Amino acid sequence: MTQQFRIDSESLRDKINSLLPSQNRGSIGVDLSGSTTIIPVVDVTETAEGSDFPPSLQNSYSLINATFNNVSNTTTDLVNTPGFYRVLGTANIFGAGVAAIQITDGVTTKKIIDYRGNASTNDHESFDFNIKLAAGDTLQAFSSATLCTVNVTTRQLADISGNLINP
Repeated sequence: MTQQFRIDSESLRDKINSLLPSQNRGSIGVDLSGSTTIIPVVDVTETAEGSDFPPSLQNSYSLINATFNNVSNTTTDLVNTPGFYRVLGTANIFGAGVAAIQITDGVTTKKIIDYRGNASTNDHESFDFNIKLAAGDTLQAFSSATLCTVNVTTRQLADISGNLINP
């Protein structure tokens, strides 16, 4: 005999509605119910079978996919193809000036990192982050002086649709 019961949890209902938006059309919530009947679930996705490429390896750099730039006293375009990228590097500031990583669409420029120095600065800063570039966006490295350098490596992780690009 199967026992049926109703689950009255607002937090569970909200979670189900956020994960399954088609179940929440017109703000009509999902009624959750449970049963003591055991129904086996078999996951046949690539992730379950273990053939999915591990994320730690997905972020790897290789001879083919890595680009390196050493930027000093200029602005250099690093990447202008839409997608998701890993950006790894260092900013070295040995005096007055600015070293930065920024995104521009040709009209608006926003700094992602911004390291500033003065006449007595002797600093070395590391960075490692992921970014998304939309169509028309360009990732740039900026250095305002010869004593401020940006050493940066980029690697595309996925295209704009989120399809992973293996190393």
